[in-house]
Amino acid sequence: MKLGYVFGEVGQGLKRNLSMVVSIVLVTFLSLSFVGTAALLQLQIGQMKNYWYDRAQVAVYLCSEFSPAEACPQGAASADVKSSIEAKLQDSTLSPYVDKFYFQDQDQALKQFQEEFKDNTITNYVTADQLNETFWVKLKNPTDGAIITQSFTGVAGVEEVRDQRSYLDQIFSILNAASLAAVGIASVMLFSAILLISTTIRQSAFSRRREIGIMRLVGASNFYIQLPFIIEGVVAAAIGSILAGGTVVAIVQFFVQGYLAQSLPFTNFVSLGTALSLVPIIFGIGVALAAIASIVSIKRYLRA
Repeated sequence: MKLGYVFGEVGQGLKRNLSMVVSIVLVTFLSLSFVGTAALLQLQIGQMKNYWYDRAQVAVYLCSEFSPAEACPQGAASADVKSSIEAKLQDSTLSPYVDKFYFQDQDQALKQFQEEFKDNTITNYVTADQLNETFWVKLKNPTDGAIITQSFTGVAGVEEVRDQRSYLDQIFSILNAASLAAVGIASVMLFSAILLISTTIRQSAFSRRREIGIMRLVGASNFYIQLPFIIEGVVAAAIGSILAGGTVVAIVQFFVQGYLAQSLPFTNFVSLGTALSLVPIIFGIGVALAAIASIVSIKRYLRA
């Protein structure tokens, strides 16, 4: 097999169908960028779950003067109520599940509220007596939140018991939906790339039908005839795959680590190493799909 001839044919094919090749590069680039982004998002969700679920606490909100009457018919929680809740957290029934707990009074709650919403004008209208005193409970196993919830729900002086994991579940559900949307878009675009590669290979084969006929007459094998067309599709897809891999790395380097990690220092974000590990996977997907599409397309054309 003369490799010089093969690569010469590849070069001619790429030049003849330059606009289609550029289209393949762009579609492959965009579709694999979505694939990489979806993979990054799933990895980020996994890291955030490990990070935040381990830190999630159960909040036992005590009744205040502003609590709804149906939840707190007796009014604000008394000192006896606070003592009984503290004793219950320390008794032998719940202590095996509790890592630690602390009490937050209304002044501390206001200070925390003002820090969390310091850029919001609502802080000018909220006073300490409007906020709940709270027992914050950190569990040894975050999945045991239901035990604390059941133990204090309906207890006199307790307005509400809220497991922070419920908030996290809502956030992660949204992130998972975004990830699935990215996968859906990527799947449609990958299918478009496969169709485009197939069309380009058929056009390239049609434009060189005379050369193909001569090669058949002189006894060239089907593999020798097909190889230049397969390489054309793979080369175009490989360029798009490399660009997509570079985009994923750039997203992590400049947006995730360069911006998000600086703005949210208490959250664990995906690293540059994670992004780099996705690059060969993205490249492999692009090349494999292009090779399969090219092989199927040229075989069908030669049989026609």
